[in-house]
Amino acid sequence: MKLYMLWLVLVLAVQADAAKQRKKAKIPALIVFGDSIMDTGNNNNLSTFLKSNFPPYGKDFPGGLATGRFSDGKVPSDLIAEKLGLAKTLPAYLSPNLKPRNLLKGITFASGGTGYDPLTAETMSVISVGDQLIYFKEYISTIKRRYGKRKARHILNSGIFLVVSSSNDLAHTYIAQSHKYNPASYASFLAKSAVKFVRKLHKLGARKIGVFSALPVGCVPLQRSVRGSVLTRECVKPLNNMAKKFNARLSPALKSLDRELDGIIFYVDVYETFLDMIQNPKKYGFEVADRACCGTGFLEISYMCNSYNPFTCSNSSAYIFWDSYHPTERAYKVMVDKLFDKYFSKVF
Repeated sequence: MKLYMLWLVLVLAVQADAAKQRKKAKIPALIVFGDSIMDTGNNNNLSTFLKSNFPPYGKDFPGGLATGRFSDGKVPSDLIAEKLGLAKTLPAYLSPNLKPRNLLKGITFASGGTGYDPLTAETMSVISVGDQLIYFKEYISTIKRRYGKRKARHILNSGIFLVVSSSNDLAHTYIAQSHKYNPASYASFLAKSAVKFVRKLHKLGARKIGVFSALPVGCVPLQRSVRGSVLTRECVKPLNNMAKKFNARLSPALKSLDRELDGIIFYVDVYETFLDMIQNPKKYGFEVADRACCGTGFLEISYMCNSYNPFTCSNSSAYIFWDSYHPTERAYKVMVDKLFDKYFSKVF
């Protein structure tokens, strides 16, 4: 009897897993917009200092390749695509190696350094979220031309569209805009800008849209070093408070939009999970949370994080941050694993 029950449990588990895989298979593509968290190489050929297509970036990526991902390995766009059963990595739209068939499983238009505020992309000489939508139109036209309108419609109706931005606006551009806004009004401006972006994306046909919250940007090593206490290097509370204000405006605005428009529009809260990881690193198996693996871990980002820096750590998986602004692949994986079923089950 016990053997029969064990066999039955195993059969049910296999069937449940198969059903889950079938559900995932219904998602034809993952389309991503935003900043460096999701960029897999779109900045490589831009005239910007915000690049990462050189060692030691990518040291834990398959083949040890520096592809333009702002991490030691994969980034969330890759990890989510893999969890959806689409591909092991998500290609960058501006990659010179992109083939038409690569477009079918999804693409990322994300550009490191961009934001909802147009001034952010202009200052950093990267791709604005508005220009990412222009590339998206081009992408859909290519799908229609090569694979037919039915395929394009299937991607629009059933694909998952993710939007990840705001960190660069909050951490950098606000200073330049502080003559026009206070922290609360700037957070409100960004939330309204995010909603406008979602409306435009929906108007172009997207029907399953997830928008990520702001991260606790005051806790990244760069901000701790530049704006925090020299001795304690604590998180910068004003920055985190502005991020929370943005999230507090964005979440209800997206709920309202979800009720108004057809399809599914959902908010993905990454703030609380990431903050808990930073405050309780050992709980998640990390050893270091207040400085990065690359270089000294205090200031290095982009060209400052290079193979000539002798201080880069040997075990990046022990660190939450890879460079002074971006998490390691392992930190991203912890976040994606924790948040995937909670939020993405809504669109299966």
